[in-house]
Amino acid sequence: MRFELILVGGGVRSGKSAFALSLARRLGGRRAFVATAQPFDDEMRERIAAHRAEREGDFSTVEAPLDLPSVLQTLSGAPDVVVVDCLTLWLSNLLLRGDRPESITLEVLRLADVLRASSFHAILVTNEVGMGVVPESALGRAFRDVAGRAHQVLARRADRVFLAALGCILQLRPAPLTLVTDVGEPE
Repeated sequence: MRFELILVGGGVRSGKSAFALSLARRLGGRRAFVATAQPFDDEMRERIAAHRAEREGDFSTVEAPLDLPSVLQTLSGAPDVVVVDCLTLWLSNLLLRGDRPESITLEVLRLADVLRASSFHAILVTNEVGMGVVPESALGRAFRDVAGRAHQVLARRADRVFLAALGCILQLRPAPLTLVTDVGEPE
């Protein structure tokens, strides 16, 4: 069996995470959720707890805020499908740790290689950040550029690519462009 690499991108609250979870539920009974968020404050801790409660019983949760490729390698063979939510938080964590954009690009390539060799379907959730204004700070511009490059690398290797916008899910790959009608519950 060939396992799929699926990229689901879009804006904040666009429906991408709900769609990814719905898709994962259809792809296999043994599901893992790899969370990249770090609880730096009370508000983020509350968000993480609420999201964990939404998945209760449907997914085993694994935390991977920094070394995502290594964590995914350890999962090989156990789940049928893995949802990583979210790629852009992982990239942000690496930038805030002080990693240079060039080394982050190497980590993205490593991530892509791990996922293509995995024995599970992988669904990567990510935020499209390149459609807005130019960020004011150097860190913001570096983040936008790192995310854009990561999206290009992963989209080229993905079997399926979806874009969430305005509560609609568009399948970009494989062609033709299609509106997906089963999008799950609102985030």
